[in-house]
Amino acid sequence: HRATRPVDPDMSPKPANVHARLPLAFIPPGSVVRLAALGDEIDPLQREQLLAYGLAGDHTLTVLQQQPMTVILAEEVELALEREVARHIWVEREARAAG
Repeated sequence: HRATRPVDPDMSPKPANVHARLPLAFIPPGSVVRLAALGDEIDPLQREQLLAYGLAGDHTLTVLQQQPMTVILAEEVELALEREVARHIWVEREARAAG
């Protein structure tokens, strides 16, 4: 019996400079990431609030903690996010400087 894995078009090999999008809720504290997108699952009112706090564009975010809430530093402002919201904020890891 041989296990077969479904083919996922998004799992194809990518060049090293392409960053995978990850949910903010799964990024370890101390990491610096770039905001990629706000998921459609986020309530429109909450989305408006996040945009008002500057979570737009490709801002750099620093993850300060994940428990009991996700706390990030964005533009010199600390924001505490419910885990359910952080699960739908998509980020990309910052490229590390070589050397």
